[in-house]
Amino acid sequence: MVEAAAAVAEEEHDAAVREYDDVRDRGGVEEVERECEVGSSGGGGGGQMCLFTDLLGDPLCRIRNSPDFLMLVAETATGSAGGGGGGAEIIGLVRGCVKSVVCGGSHSKDPIYTKVAYILGLRVSPNHRRKGVGRKLVERMEQWFRQKGAEYSYMATEQDNEASVRLFTSRCGYSKFRTPSLLVHPVFRHALKPSRRASIVRLEPRDAERLYRWHFAAVEFFPADIDAVLSNALSLGTFLALPAGTSWDGDVEAFLAAPPASWAVLSVWNCMDAFRLEVRGAPRLMRAAAGATRLVDRAAPWLRIPSIPNLFAPFGLYFLYGLGGAGPGAPRLVRALCRHAHNMARRGGCGVVATEVAALEPVRAGVPHWPRLGAEDLWCIKRLADGYNHGLLGDWTRAPPGRSIFVDPREF
Repeated sequence: MVEAAAAVAEEEHDAAVREYDDVRDRGGVEEVERECEVGSSGGGGGGQMCLFTDLLGDPLCRIRNSPDFLMLVAETATGSAGGGGGGAEIIGLVRGCVKSVVCGGSHSKDPIYTKVAYILGLRVSPNHRRKGVGRKLVERMEQWFRQKGAEYSYMATEQDNEASVRLFTSRCGYSKFRTPSLLVHPVFRHALKPSRRASIVRLEPRDAERLYRWHFAAVEFFPADIDAVLSNALSLGTFLALPAGTSWDGDVEAFLAAPPASWAVLSVWNCMDAFRLEVRGAPRLMRAAAGATRLVDRAAPWLRIPSIPNLFAPFGLYFLYGLGGAGPGAPRLVRALCRHAHNMARRGGCGVVATEVAALEPVRAGVPHWPRLGAEDLWCIKRLADGYNHGLLGDWTRAPPGRSIFVDPREF
């Protein structure tokens, strides 16, 4: 997801940073979120389109499913030391979480895990930017990361979000690391026809875990607690696609011992129950054109017009994670899985389905998407630990990118 960040610090701001308190801070946090609507330039306003995120009254919704998480707020120092009094105002916030993931450098089926931290949702009120508030929030969050034993910290932003990139690389010591792509597809009014060339089966969480640990053992950022991800209430299922006519008796162990020549897999995460999105600032002509496609689709569904959902009102999304596969037919099978996920999202009332994949992802060609709805992301990383607990790897920040990357839906 696109993250707004404070611009480069120029002068120090007399702001106090402390842990978020849900009772007294929720209103102030929601106000900062409203002020920091996210657009391609890192902010809204000025008549430009921007993407507004409605957290449905839960500022912690995007991190609370992680093993360890924390939210910090920055407030003006006019209040008491504990905050909340004397006219104190919340002017910034940041969220972070810590977990164990597979790190780069291994090409075997024996994964190398390291403890990493993730920074997301950095916000600074527009009136208080360029004063060091963003850097102060990041540095305080990194202290907590180190206390939790994290060896690395990373963050994600759009490649053209210059303010965010400048803050992290120039001021906070991060380096550019990976460049995955966010691929987004609208959910049409009409259902998509299932592929005749693929058979899709749903896996039980335990079987999905076996398959994922087998296939993603050497894939960067694959979480050690994948079982917790798959069994989460927001995870709507894992689906395996096989060439039509391939026999399937439900035995995952047999599949792993002798997989077919081509296969593909993905899981679906329900972001709709965590937050909603809304495109604001769109010209009237654009709204009218999008509405016309829906009218035609409603009046003549047999035409299967690619109608544009109403993205100018709050809408939900399903996130597709754990995309993988093997064989020459894997991209085609992924396409069949994406059509299946589209129809799930249609029944669920979503506006879009989305996924994020590495630049060299082998099955990327099979993911249907509209380029204008997506984004090119940039992940930046920083080493927090002094020593090296995983001698077989060395410094992960220097490792070349692999073909695939695992994007944890809990951090989307």
